Amino acid sequence: MPATPPGPPGPSGLSRLRPVLPSPLLPVEDDRFGRYGVRLLLKRDDLIHPDLPGNKWRKLAPNLLAAAGRPVLTFGGAYSNHLRATAAAGRLLGFRTVGVVRGDELAHRPLNPTLARCAADGMRLHFVDRRTYRAKADPEVLAGLLSAHGECEVIPEGGSNALAAQGCTELGHELRGRADVAAVACGTGGTLAGLAAGLAPGQRALGVPVLRGGFLGDAVRGLQQEAFGGPAGDWSLDERFHFGGYARTTPALHAFADDFEDRHGLPVERLYVAKLLHALTTLAGEGAFPAGSAVAAVITGRPDPAEPSGAPQSDSSR
Repeated sequence: MPATPPGPPGPSGLSRLRPVLPSPLLPVEDDRFGRYGVRLLLKRDDLIHPDLPGNKWRKLAPNLLAAAGRPVLTFGGAYSNHLRATAAAGRLLGFRTVGVVRGDELAHRPLNPTLARCAADGMRLHFVDRRTYRAKADPEVLAGLLSAHGECEVIPEGGSNALAAQGCTELGHELRGRADVAAVACGTGGTLAGLAAGLAPGQRALGVPVLRGGFLGDAVRGLQQEAFGGPAGDWSLDERFHFGGYARTTPALHAFADDFEDRHGLPVERLYVAKLLHALTTLAGEGAFPAGSAVAAVITGRPDPAEPSGAPQSDSSR
């Protein structure tokens, strides 16, 4: 007898995936914070789900509820965590996925481990040139994609839209009364927009952009306008810690991450989490956090064993 199809990802379907919520909040002893009277906490969102960890769960879940089992078309670079999570959700919940990938030259190369995982999970990959990718929100471009792939629920790059920001307010709710500052690495801004909105008065959210360009503030403000009707919560950005840009790393960053792993036994994802933890360590040394304060670092993902930690990656979306 054939297996019963999973059905649309309604509330019961999503709960069937057994997410770990609320995610654990764990204190760590680190003299680089302790010497200044600051407590470091790790918000282990990477433990929410093995295939949809961290902010991927929080941003995708409300979008999948809205899609109600319809095919999903979304966007990402060659090393996009968002594409991987969307493909995994499609496999687990039984809906069709299409990934529009930046870089038409990739269509004629062997798939890297990220895209190979997407394909193995059933995602149809559609490669476009960079000019088309930049115009991905243009109605004519979207119409062409939907003509090629059929009617789909469209989710933007990184999963960041109003639904995603609303979904991430729960992260702020889970940290209410638990930390003075809640910090997160930022790619497209959806997690920070929702985190700030969910925190209590007196708490603040800190975003650490992992890309250059200085445009993320406008993106967060736009998402909050769309999701909440205007500014929500106290948040700020520190744009000094991108280490060269989107998905770029340096030997110094890898050395820092190796040391953090040795100190605390936490596998440190390099493209986002390492930059966040390095930023917080630097800020503690600069006196940015008053003595007696607690700082929660949101661990949004885990290292991918399929990717070398020093791989020359050029695109990623979180």
